[in-house]
This record gives sequence, C-alpha cells and structure tokens, in this order.
Amino acid sequence: MADNREEVRRLVEAIEAFEAIEDDEACAKAVSEALAQWPDHHSKLRALRQRRVQALKAQGKTWAEIGELLGGITAARAQQIGAGLSGATRKKKGPADG
Repeated sequence: MADNREEVRRLVEAIEAFEAIEDDEACAKAVSEALAQWPDHHSKLRALRQRRVQALKAQGKTWAEIGELLGGITAARAQQIGAGLSGATRKKKGPADG
C-alpha cells in the first residue's frame, strides 16, 4: 500500500527486522516473544479502531463512508466493527440457518 501511514510502515519494518535476524535460534526466540505479547496488543488495536469508528459515525459519516475510509470494506462490515464484532465473533450461517 503506497499511502501507508508512518505507524504502519514502522510496524512492517519491525516485522521485516525479524526476518533479517540471521541466527535461526535468535530469530525463533525473538518472534516467539513478540507473538506472546501479540494478543494484548491485538485487543488494544481492535478496541482503538472500534472507538474511532464510533467517533466517525457520531460525526455524521455513513457506514459506507467509514467502510471506504477503512480500505474499501463494506458498509455492513464497518457497522460490525463499530459494534465490536470480529470475523470470529460474527454469527456464522450454518446448515440449519439456510
């Protein structure tokens, strides 16, 4: 993505830095340490996104406009993000649901 924000660029560079570690043992250990901390950071990022999406909606933006701002996702998905629903927590249609 050519228009990456500085924060996204730095995160990608940090991940690429793991790949640059030549020693397999050191790399595996560093990645394991980062992954052990990831669940907390992932939750913080999701909550931050949800709050900001809710703020955009409160400012009068439509779900379609918010979806476009979030990278071209659907209005329905933007609304789900605003409600705090993840792909894992959205109700899945099963065989009995038709």
